Amino acid sequence: MASYKAPSLMERQAAATEARQKALDKLKARPPVDEAVLAERRAAAIAKEEAAAAARAQKIAERQAAKEQREAEAAAKAAEIEASKPAPKPQLTEAEKKAERDRRYAERKARK
Repeated sequence: MASYKAPSLMERQAAATEARQKALDKLKARPPVDEAVLAERRAAAIAKEEAAAAARAQKIAERQAAKEQREAEAAAKAAEIEASKPAPKPQLTEAEKKAERDRRYAERKARK
């Protein structure tokens, strides 16, 4: 059985040069691109990009509308909760407090 013989530097360079030449020949053999076809492809790519941008903008607008609706619902719920709370007792002035104390005192005296 023959053992593996590593290629020498010259063999590797020759193989690389040959591969490079094959790739170049293959590239040169391709037919030239028609300008009309190229323009059509570019127009299609631009249209596709614009459609994607419009779709993104629509999704963003939908998300924003949904967010505003949630915020409005939360505000309405908060307002409903606030409205259902009992009204706070009005703050009495010192004179009104004194009058109330005097009235309760007079009622107690009248009961005796």
